[in-house]
Amino acid sequence: MLRGVIFDFNGTLARLSHWRSHRDVFTAHGLGALARGWGEAWDHALDDGARHEEASRTAAGFRDWELARLRARVVRHGVPESRAGALADDLDEATKTMTMTAYADAGPALAALHGLGIRTAVCSNWHWDLDGALRDSGLGGWFAVAVTSARAGMRKPDPRIYRMTLAACGLTPEETLFVGDMWGPDVAGPRAVGMRAAYLCRTGPFPDHPVDGVWCVRDLAEVVPLARGLTC
Repeated sequence: MLRGVIFDFNGTLARLSHWRSHRDVFTAHGLGALARGWGEAWDHALDDGARHEEASRTAAGFRDWELARLRARVVRHGVPESRAGALADDLDEATKTMTMTAYADAGPALAALHGLGIRTAVCSNWHWDLDGALRDSGLGGWFAVAVTSARAGMRKPDPRIYRMTLAACGLTPEETLFVGDMWGPDVAGPRAVGMRAAYLCRTGPFPDHPVDGVWCVRDLAEVVPLARGLTC
């Protein structure tokens, strides 16, 4: 019987609606010529499944680790060592102040799930302050637990981050559905630890072949009848 639904955040519950371009940050530092080939914040994210437990012991330690990693990357990109620190600080700030806006179907779906007595949580490859991002997107207060990779010390689909989330929610894999828009982190990873999964494809094609324990949905509204059926 279903007792909980765990959601991914970016691309599932909310979308990126405004950000300060990294190209603009380079230009503001007089390094516009080096912006070409750098890309944006998401081009420099850690790989799925990356582990960084030691760095994630404290918020300050994780920030220092992130900045050191970013400084090294900009130096390899051709930024002089003497200017790398200030640039990395500004790039990091631009990344952390991106505006996330909830999808229109998120609030109603969460309300309906709560009406069914289903516990909801978030498990996301995200920065340290996931609670703040949820609040700013208009989704604060809906979730029993919000687990971010920055705090957990590893990124989906590392199985431990799902187990941490389940334990924090007081749920077992068998009574939990995971909902997300990325196959590896949000479907294959949860299935590997025993959860069922709803693969959110808002615009893209569904998989060619059905997968056991996986449902494909076009929006979050479709998660509600799915969850209702699984509670029986």
